[in-house]
Amino acid sequence: MIKVFCAFVLMCVSFLVYSQNENKLDSLLNAYKNQTGSIEKVNTAENIFIETRQSNPELALNYLHKGLFVAKRINFSEGEAKAYKNLGHYYVNYYNLDSLRFYFKKSEHLFESINDKNSVFKILILLNRTENLEGHFKTALELSNKSIAIATQLKSGLLLSEAHQQQSTIHLDSGNYKSALEQLILAAKALDTLTNKNPLKEAIIKVGIGRTETLRNNYLAAIPYIEEGVAIFEDLNHEKWLAISYMELGNTQYHLKQYDKALLNYNKGLKISKAKKWDNFISPYLSNIGAIYLDTEEYDKALQYFFNSNKISSKQEPVNNKIIYLNDVASAYLGKKEYQKAITHYTKAIKLADSIASMDNLSDNYKERAEAYGKSGNYKNAVQDYKTHITLNDSLFNVAKAQQIEELRTIYETEKKEQEITLQKNEIDLLEQKAKVSNLQNLLLGGGLLLSLALVAFGSYGFRQKLKRHSVEKEKLDNELAFKKKELTTYALNLARKNEVLEGLKQKAQELKTQQNQDGYQHLIRTIDFDLKDDNNWENFSKYFQQVHKDFNRNVKQKFPEVTPNELRLMSLLKMNLSSKEIASILNISNEGIKKARYRIRKKLGLNAKESLENLILSI
Repeated sequence: MIKVFCAFVLMCVSFLVYSQNENKLDSLLNAYKNQTGSIEKVNTAENIFIETRQSNPELALNYLHKGLFVAKRINFSEGEAKAYKNLGHYYVNYYNLDSLRFYFKKSEHLFESINDKNSVFKILILLNRTENLEGHFKTALELSNKSIAIATQLKSGLLLSEAHQQQSTIHLDSGNYKSALEQLILAAKALDTLTNKNPLKEAIIKVGIGRTETLRNNYLAAIPYIEEGVAIFEDLNHEKWLAISYMELGNTQYHLKQYDKALLNYNKGLKISKAKKWDNFISPYLSNIGAIYLDTEEYDKALQYFFNSNKISSKQEPVNNKIIYLNDVASAYLGKKEYQKAITHYTKAIKLADSIASMDNLSDNYKERAEAYGKSGNYKNAVQDYKTHITLNDSLFNVAKAQQIEELRTIYETEKKEQEITLQKNEIDLLEQKAKVSNLQNLLLGGGLLLSLALVAFGSYGFRQKLKRHSVEKEKLDNELAFKKKELTTYALNLARKNEVLEGLKQKAQELKTQQNQDGYQHLIRTIDFDLKDDNNWENFSKYFQQVHKDFNRNVKQKFPEVTPNELRLMSLLKMNLSSKEIASILNISNEGIKKARYRIRKKLGLNAKESLENLILSI
């Protein structure tokens, strides 16, 4: 009985709201019909658009153009600017990029002409979001800097916080996480200037910091920030930000492989999104749930979620999301061993990533397509894709190094300005001793006030700059070491693959030896043997190894002088955590040979049966 009653109540409420909306629309349509060409008629046309943009888009668009026509005829610039802004909003829903850009820019120009900076700010934010979603990061940053400048002119801490927060999103999406964090800190500082605290905005920034930490792979550090934000949104019952934050929390848990927790939060957000019919949230939620099933090797379930997500998002799908979708589907087909379908989707993803110069996506897609080619037996294309992946990775590393150099240059320039400020402060102190009170007041009015503000900003900057310098240098060294480790691993694996191929060729040649020309095949076997024993390969490997693990060989020789050069080779490969199969390929010996060599090393190192050889080697 209770269930029936509740359903009935909901039906009554829905009917009442529907009736009220119908009555309101009828009232607006009658008002528009009876009004003459005036400001009121333009405003009524806008209200009809607002009332019908979801339920009857064609009617909404019709009245937008009618209102625009009247606004132009009576030279009502504000009404004309609003109409253009609403036309931009209309085309956002259909993701018609050319139209929304055209109307938003016309609106921006008109709002500027009537000096309505608040409205200009809102238009810039909308344009900024569009360009960022399309991967046009440079354009998005230019628009973002304009919005920051306007918020600064308006002296609005709230708008300034919003502008900095949005710029952090651009940096996040373009992979510049350090700058993203800096922008979030500026956003938080802007909120601190408000007389009345704004818990909603504070929670948004907390979730933003959590998201940034997630993207920096600091998953455990991210969770407290996001959970704190979620708790505030739950207190405020803010459904939109709950839908966003449940996704961020789920994403972080997904990366920690806490799939049950991630699925729980994804479903919480999906429930809200479906109730509100927020397609732009429903689509990524479905995609993320698909990613969980992809990881747990439930490939058919994963594909179903990806396809359902794409049905919704294809109406208004940004390029970045298209790349993610194609890559996810390709990965599912790869898991199902449907290699040609996987290759087709990876190829589409590569073309899109290339069109927006998304280097990290390109690198990943080439690597994954190489795997698909390899498993399908197309080794030539697999090798080519893997080489392209390595080249792109090198390029990304060089870009990171260039950013670090630019960072150091900025620090140098900042320190120069800091010194100039100190000199100016000394001059002001001298003038204060000599000048009269009236002259001092003139000095403050003429520029001293601005300088004082600068001094406050840079008050404790010197000490922090030293810490920052050390941090930058450490980060640079860490990056170079990580790159060398990657280079070393790549060289070792390539060496293992080469030896595997040569060993395979040698066996094949031996099989055919009795059937074909004895001398020719014997020559081939000798050539392969020579290449397998070529010490140049090992010398090159040793060079890379010494760059990464500088004191390893010396420490081994000092502690365990009885270890032979061949045993030292094996210990070097164990230091890299390579598998026995990979080590056997590199050293060109059997798995049984590896076991015997390990036994001899254990004896020389004095290890008993319970002690781990790997742990000892890793500790050296």
